[in-house]
Amino acid sequence: MSVEHTEHDGPLIPKPALTLPALRQAVATVAPSRLPEFFEDMQKAFVQAGEQGSVVPIRMFYRHWGVIVEIERHPQIARRLHEAEQALDSEHPAVRDGAIREAGEIVRAAHREVERG
Repeated sequence: MSVEHTEHDGPLIPKPALTLPALRQAVATVAPSRLPEFFEDMQKAFVQAGEQGSVVPIRMFYRHWGVIVEIERHPQIARRLHEAEQALDSEHPAVRDGAIREAGEIVRAAHREVERG
């Protein structure tokens, strides 16, 4: 038995570099509705960096958005995460517990992938 593959089985875009231009373009492609959030987070990160005299907030911003893009560039994974997020509102504890586990696994895997570069 063979499995049919659709055009969306793989990533929508290649993994972007963790740079402002690459992440901005990636967000615009895989999650355009989140661009305002991206720019708001960017502004906060740069303000914090200036206040702290540290690049850590900027690195954290890049990492955070790298993880979001890593998830969103894989439609099936993104769908699973969004379904898990919706299931958190369930009145059934077992459904909520399963959703927490699913979301956690997806986010941890995305973090590992971003770390690998």
